[in-house]
Amino acid sequence: MPNSNTLPCILFNSTFPLHCLFGSRSNYFQLSKSRCRKDPGEETPETRSTTISQMFSKATKAFVKDTDHDGRLIPVSSLNDTDKLNLRSLIVKTRHRCFWQEPKYQSPGFTLSDVLKPGEPGDAPLSPTVKECDFVDYSGTFGDKKEMNADGNVQAKVADFKFTLGGKWSTKQKLSLGSLNKEKVDVKELYNYSKDRVMDMSHPVIKQTRVNPRAVLGVLTERIMTSLPCPVTNNVRMHGNVGANVSAFVALSGKASMKQSGSTQTDRDVSLGIPANTVMAYSLIELFVKCNGQFELCLIRNNGGFEKVKSNYEFEEDGIMDLVCDFDANSPLNRNKELEKLSSHFRLLSVLPAAKRSSLLQLLKTTMEDGEAVSVLESVLDQTCDGETPDLGDLEESERETVQAILDVVDQCVGKDEDEIRSSLLSAIHLIVSAMDGMTDEGISVLGSCCSPPVLQALQILVQHVAAGSGETLSLRDAGLAVLTEEEVFGRAESLFGHSKVTLKREEDTLRTEMKDLPGYLPLVMSITVKGLASLV
Repeated sequence: MPNSNTLPCILFNSTFPLHCLFGSRSNYFQLSKSRCRKDPGEETPETRSTTISQMFSKATKAFVKDTDHDGRLIPVSSLNDTDKLNLRSLIVKTRHRCFWQEPKYQSPGFTLSDVLKPGEPGDAPLSPTVKECDFVDYSGTFGDKKEMNADGNVQAKVADFKFTLGGKWSTKQKLSLGSLNKEKVDVKELYNYSKDRVMDMSHPVIKQTRVNPRAVLGVLTERIMTSLPCPVTNNVRMHGNVGANVSAFVALSGKASMKQSGSTQTDRDVSLGIPANTVMAYSLIELFVKCNGQFELCLIRNNGGFEKVKSNYEFEEDGIMDLVCDFDANSPLNRNKELEKLSSHFRLLSVLPAAKRSSLLQLLKTTMEDGEAVSVLESVLDQTCDGETPDLGDLEESERETVQAILDVVDQCVGKDEDEIRSSLLSAIHLIVSAMDGMTDEGISVLGSCCSPPVLQALQILVQHVAAGSGETLSLRDAGLAVLTEEEVFGRAESLFGHSKVTLKREEDTLRTEMKDLPGYLPLVMSITVKGLASLV
């Protein structure tokens, strides 16, 4: 059993003072880098820390995706959580506003015993039997490739400037976690011990969880851990080229011209050493907590929460009783009805001043270039919509600038005493970003290249057609769809819909859509994203 008081730290192969980042204990996580073309002095500690955090998160998500088809395991998202994830620890599960998003999990650092009222003298402590066994021997490789080609023209008063940009980049992450162990609490013993116990409803963890209508308490009952030190390597290859053609009139005496082209290449290898006894994934049992502190283990389904509180006049919601179970991604959806429910959000965005719409569209397009940035923006907007003030200091500079720019645009669109309108506008933007976050990485990358007004308007017609589910054939002669006759544009649209489990079939000047089996929520989140972006055109 690992020491629960051990805090994993990271050791860089660098001259940067380690204690300034993570403290003095540095014998657990190890990171090394090689073949990096960039000047090491240009790399900030924040960038390194983010790289490590992203590598670990991607590693655990890939592992869970490959080994847990029932959806019981929760990947550990942060290195800082690994020392808190002990058996019988309390876990706070917070559901998002949008059903397609994965819940967030947080470990407050307390166990179930810590929040129980003292029992009768002589009561045995909470220590059910722990079963240990081998889980799986795991290794894997995953990554993606992207290609960008762009042309631009800039015309000024005294010069014509034309440029071309092109680039290819790929990422590959290799995992070699070796033999993993599983530790599991004897649930029957845990149930028998808990059935006559009462929670201390004045405990801070209970009080703070109870006021959030989307939060549920759970108990960690199973965890998957490494048995030996194991490496995770991340390989990034970036190749780009830039060309420029400049013609300028020089002081009325003639004309000078210059042509220039070049290429850039960046290779980066990062290796993360994960020590033995590191928690990679875990599972929990949710709790249903009554007003008097009695609680039940939800053994059959995820229907935890807090009992309703009855006032003198009515029942008031004091938990998540309106969300009694997790959404089944393959359950039937009336997409047309769902989009109609959200129409007020789209209308609100469409009536903003043209300049503000353009600014928001460009900011969202920039965010789509990095899937991690989409998740960061979603988290910040989620906190803002909850009335919280997110700490932007923890973000990377580019992410912080994007978030602040969006908030600035919102503030410029409303008056000083229009808090309700500001809240509605933030909710509308948060809806789009949440839908973006629900798309596949490949889908959101393709959509980022489809943000010109005519393409977005054509895509909007297609997603509305998909939502209606009529199966009718569309004519590419219609003005709104004419842009899809261009092979490159149609190829991008076909790829976008394909990543959302919708097939586009074109025959001469007609087009129809077909839904793949069990598409889940992907067609809906793609439709919401497209309609949201199109409302900013």
